Amino acid sequence: MGARDPDWTLWRSFLAVINEGSLSGAARTLRLTQPTVGRHIAELEATLETALFTRSQFGLEPTATAMELAPHAESMAATAANLVRIASGEADEVRGTVRITASEIVGAEVLPPILAAFRERYSDVSVELVLSNQTEDLLRRQVDIAVRMVRPTQSALVAKKIGAVTIGLHAHPRYLAAHGKPAHVADLQRHTVIGFDTETPSIRSLPSLGLSLTREMFDFRTDSDLAQLAAIRAGVGIGGCQVPLARRQPELVRVLPDAFALDLDVWLAMHEDLRPIRRMRLMFDHLGKELGRYLAGA
Repeated sequence: MGARDPDWTLWRSFLAVINEGSLSGAARTLRLTQPTVGRHIAELEATLETALFTRSQFGLEPTATAMELAPHAESMAATAANLVRIASGEADEVRGTVRITASEIVGAEVLPPILAAFRERYSDVSVELVLSNQTEDLLRRQVDIAVRMVRPTQSALVAKKIGAVTIGLHAHPRYLAAHGKPAHVADLQRHTVIGFDTETPSIRSLPSLGLSLTREMFDFRTDSDLAQLAAIRAGVGIGGCQVPLARRQPELVRVLPDAFALDLDVWLAMHEDLRPIRRMRLMFDHLGKELGRYLAGA
C-alpha cells in the first residue's frame, strides 16, 4: 500500500471505468478528458500497488481485485452523495427520485395502484420501477428499495418482512368448462399445465420448500411470469398465480387448493444509508403498509 490513502477523485474515476468499460466512456460520464481519467487510474494502481484493469478487444476489463473493490467504492460514492443531500437539506424534503425493483408480477400487477396513491400525496417524488425476477444488488445501489420473495442477507440493509404470499393453481372458467376441473393432482396429467422453460436458481431451490418441478412437467412453457399469467387468463391451461391477486380477478378460479399451496415470504429492503432521506422512509413505510393490505386480501 502506498504512503497515503487514495483521493476520492481517483475512486470516482475507477467506478466510472468499471461502469463504462473504457477510459473514453468514463471521461464522458465525468466530463473530464481521457488522459485525465487515465492518470487517475494509473495513480490509483500505483498507490494500491496492484493492477486494476487489463486491456482486451472489448475495452478495459476489471481484474479480480477491482471487482472486490467495486462494491466498497460504490458504497463510498453513495455515502458521499448522502452527505451532500443532508448538508443541503434535501434529505428532509419530499422530492427527488425513488428507484424500486420488484418481480414481474408484483411490479406489473400489484405495485401500480400502490405507487399511484403515493404519487397522489407526494407529487414531487419521481418513481422508477424496475421489473426483474433477478435479485438486484442494493449494496451497489442499482436500486433504492427492493420487494423480494427471499430474505435479504447483507448486514448493511434495512429489511422488513411484510408477510407471506400463497401461490396456488388457477385456471379460466372457459378452460375448466372445456376440460373439466381436476379433483386430484394426478388429474393434471390430462390437462395443459403452464410453467417455466428454463430452470433458475430460485426454481432449483424449490425442493427445500417441499416442491420439486422440472420443465418437462409443463405443456405450455415460458420464463416470463407475466406471460404465464396472460396464458391462464386466456384459457390456455392451469398455472400458478398469487392467491391475493387471483381473488381480485373473477375470471380466475383456484383449483386443487388443498393439494397445492406454495408460501413465499415477502420482504422489503433498502440500504441503511438511505434511512436519513425522508422520501425513502416514506416510500418504504407506504410499501410496507399497502403490501401488507394486499397480502391480507384487503
